[in-house]
Amino acid sequence: MYKVVLAIFIGLLPITTFAQSILVFGDSISAGYGIEVQQGWVVLLQKKLAEQRYQSVIHNESISGETTAGGLARIDNAINRLKPDLVLLELGANDGLRGLSPQEMHKNLTDMVLRAQKSGAKVLLLSMKIPPNYGSRYIEMFYSIYPQLAKELNIPYVPFMLEDVALKPEMMQADGLHPNALAQPIIAEKIWHYLVPLLK
Repeated sequence: MYKVVLAIFIGLLPITTFAQSILVFGDSISAGYGIEVQQGWVVLLQKKLAEQRYQSVIHNESISGETTAGGLARIDNAINRLKPDLVLLELGANDGLRGLSPQEMHKNLTDMVLRAQKSGAKVLLLSMKIPPNYGSRYIEMFYSIYPQLAKELNIPYVPFMLEDVALKPEMMQADGLHPNALAQPIIAEKIWHYLVPLLK
């Protein structure tokens, strides 16, 4: 953001240039749990945006342990404060890990998407999965929420964002739930391909 303002000030960019605001709204996967902040996929995505000369600034409002209910309770504040043009919504995993109602998760995610859209923001839904020990029926109910919601609200979604890392022990932390630093570039690259069509 500061580089954009400075460039406008010294005349390097036309006065009409502006930075697109991107809000990442998620849980520990996006907050960078267990790794240095600068190693996380959100920071890596910001660097890639700069390298590709997109005037976009990412605001990471992710909180470790966040559920969809917690996200719903604070999303209005984040939207009003940051005025995002685009919201990357990455919530639901903690609902699943706590065995919470898939129906309530669906409702909470729907409300968050609608509130973001009402503000004028586009939404990219980032989907998660839960470990197999939760039972096939619950796992299917949980994961099906993401494509179902994307279809209902006509928004793009990223299929399981840890698809290429979750089953590789060398890319996961000791808890088996959180990706380590080695996995972060892979996650960033996957999200990048779905993000680009939404950028100005």
